[in-house]
Amino acid sequence: MQTAPDTTSAATRSGAQQPTVVLVHGAWADGSSWSRLISLLQAKGVNVVAVQNPLTSLADDIATTRRALDKLQGSVVLVGWSYGGAVITEAGQNDNVKALVYVAAFALSEGMSVNETAKDYPPPSGFNHVQADKDGFLTLTLEGVQQHLAQDVALEQTEVIFATQHPTHAGNFDGKVSVAAWTTKPSWYVVCEQDRMIQPELQTAMAQKISANVTTLQAGHAPHISRTTEVAEVIFEAIANVAK
Repeated sequence: MQTAPDTTSAATRSGAQQPTVVLVHGAWADGSSWSRLISLLQAKGVNVVAVQNPLTSLADDIATTRRALDKLQGSVVLVGWSYGGAVITEAGQNDNVKALVYVAAFALSEGMSVNETAKDYPPPSGFNHVQADKDGFLTLTLEGVQQHLAQDVALEQTEVIFATQHPTHAGNFDGKVSVAAWTTKPSWYVVCEQDRMIQPELQTAMAQKISANVTTLQAGHAPHISRTTEVAEVIFEAIANVAK
């Protein structure tokens, strides 16, 4: 069983109120995908909110995340996984957001979309396992989940991920952000070297672009499940920075 790291002590020594951690899931997921990470954070007394985005459009997801942020008192560390990085890039402009954490996520530039940002890189292998319905909503096949989205996650967990995946509209990946919060707020980035959904080279380039504090893991696209402790440590670093 994983145990929560002790790095939160740095965040509380000053007596300042710890920020709330708000978690924004990626495509083909919902807030429950963060469950292991939530347990680690809560074990250290961190208030956590997992947003439930509809995945119907980027604008809808940004609006949903902003509503979650508007309900909170005090500072926020805003965390985005995968496509969720596009969401936090704009929603992170909210005044209460004091730090951004990208977990194998899209850190977009102003006026850019996911598809535009990724166009100069070879398509990742996972996208060979995406299926579209008549309304333009995309799902991943079981092979796509087990061999590409979460190839380093236990088999029984990948079956749950497949069964509970949230269909994502194809148009989400063409939505453009109007602002880029990372231009004015400190950022952290978890690069996954074995990722088959976002090219690791693209992750590294985005992390460098936003001048992020970078942690590199030998992990697939779902490190918050496969390498939960290491991802928690990055979030605790961001908490400590905000709570100084």
